[in-house]
Amino acid sequence: MSGTDEPRAGRLTPPTDAVAPVRHAEAPAPGELLGAHYDRCFGCGTGQPHGLHLEARAGEGVSVQAEFTVKEAHQGAPGLAHGGVLATALDETLGSLNWLLRVIAVTGRLETDFVRPVPLGTVLHLDAQVTAVHGRKIYSTAVGRIDGPDGPVAVRADAVFIEVKVDHFIENGRTEEIQAAMADPDQVKRARAFEVNP
Repeated sequence: MSGTDEPRAGRLTPPTDAVAPVRHAEAPAPGELLGAHYDRCFGCGTGQPHGLHLEARAGEGVSVQAEFTVKEAHQGAPGLAHGGVLATALDETLGSLNWLLRVIAVTGRLETDFVRPVPLGTVLHLDAQVTAVHGRKIYSTAVGRIDGPDGPVAVRADAVFIEVKVDHFIENGRTEEIQAAMADPDQVKRARAFEVNP
């Protein structure tokens, strides 16, 4: 049982005393583009030529909607998205939810279901929401659809994110990138750089 006696499904099910998520008063408004949390992020950063360039928008409550286009560099099998790339898109979308709670959190567990192939050139439409909060644990779920926001489900995921302090990144990241991010004069960009990395 991978180092624990707890059943697999139990680790993604919020405990009975978990609470409903509360959108932070200063969270971006519904419909607002969240933007990249860090320019070099493979998921959302514009500074990665082969990255996903995923764009997420704040939704109602504690939800986000995101899109990314499967490009040639994202292939696994010929003409199809690599499963790891699809998992990354789900993880990035789920991680964006933490901006609506205004917490710094990292992926603790991500369980992904691959329902159908995602062809090259497809726009994957992702919808994610926080379902519960229990202490430092943030429970969330996401679904990715093809052929439009209401199209058939291609991928889905459940996740637990763990709230951390910024020290997590300072102590574990590579010094030159940490220093460059900390030196950014834009206070919001500086804070967002450490928002959702593992």
